[in-house]
Parts: sequence; structure tokens; C-alpha cells
Amino acid sequence: MEELAIDFEKGEGLVPAIIQDVDTKKVLMLGYMNEEALAKSTESGKVTFFSRTKDRLWTKGETSGNFLTIHDIQVDCDKDTLLIYVKPTGPVCHKGDDTCFADTNRSKTYFIDRLREIIKDRKNNPSDTSYTASLFNKGINKVAQKVGEEAVEIVIEAKDDNKELFMGEAADLLFHYLVLLEAKGYELDEVMDVLVQRHRK
Repeated sequence: MEELAIDFEKGEGLVPAIIQDVDTKKVLMLGYMNEEALAKSTESGKVTFFSRTKDRLWTKGETSGNFLTIHDIQVDCDKDTLLIYVKPTGPVCHKGDDTCFADTNRSKTYFIDRLREIIKDRKNNPSDTSYTASLFNKGINKVAQKVGEEAVEIVIEAKDDNKELFMGEAADLLFHYLVLLEAKGYELDEVMDVLVQRHRK
């Protein structure tokens, strides 16, 4: 990871570090880091804090095995707070909860936004090896046709009890639906707006 410009002097050598799940965007916990803790974190790839009560460094998971593997680190505009995206291994809180705020951390729906970014990139920067780019290249009629085909296939699988096949078709339908939205130049957020308005009625 590249060197981060952090103002440790504001907090007398410590800065708060907000820990967030990279997949769900759920805030998991808050800790503090000094320069040494940050250096060890970036070197090891595991979140290491400075314990104000024990007056020493401690790597999250060093006793429980529930490590926080670093995906990315960002610095706020004042250079005195860290936002660390992680992949947690097991519960984060010492009480056994998913987060230190007693929240559950199960949803993976944030990945839809990442998938939307990938689909948009395939449209704007097509390659000969990309299936998604090939759909855009075939035009809106082909994209719409694929959504129809996948919709029929999930209906067929819904009548059986094979979860694996049903989930595969569900994933195919969702993917091609997102491709169709991008082909039309519409955003999923606009669909969400319609749902929100309906919910308010």
C-alpha cells in the first residue's frame, strides 16, 4: 500500500480508525492507531490497533483468530481519521456479535453496486473477451431477449426443488437485468426511487 499522509499530532499521536466491511459496507468497529500500528497494519495486511488501556499494539484477532484482513485504507479530508475496508474472519465484537454495535453483518447486496460499475466499464471500455461487452455490441434487442430467456428459465426452475439450479438462474436474471438497465441508460437507483415512492403511498 502507498504511504498515507496522516496528521498524528492532532490526536497526540493517535487517530481514530473506522473499520468497515468491504462487501456489505457495514461499520464493524472503531479503534485507534498510532504510526507504528498503521505501519504494522499495512505491512501485515491485518488490522492492528494501539490499545489505550493496555498501552501497546494489538492485532485484532490475535487471540480469537477473527482477523480483519485489509482491502483498502482511505484518509479523510482533514488527514486525521482512517477508513479501513476489511474482510472480517468471524465475529468482530469480543461479545460474539458481528459488529461492536450489535448489528448483524450478513447482507451482500452492496456487491450489486460493484457489479453495476463492472457492467458500465464493459460498456464504455469493451474488449473482445468480455461476454458483457458482446451483449452491448449485439444491441438492445438481444439484451432484452436475454432477460426474457432468463426470466422463463427461473420460472421453470421455481417449479422444482433444486436450490442450486434456481439460484443460478436467479443470478443470471439479475445480471442480465442490470445489463439491460445499462443498455437503456437507466440507473438502478431510478428503479429504487419508484419503489420508494410506491412504499410511501
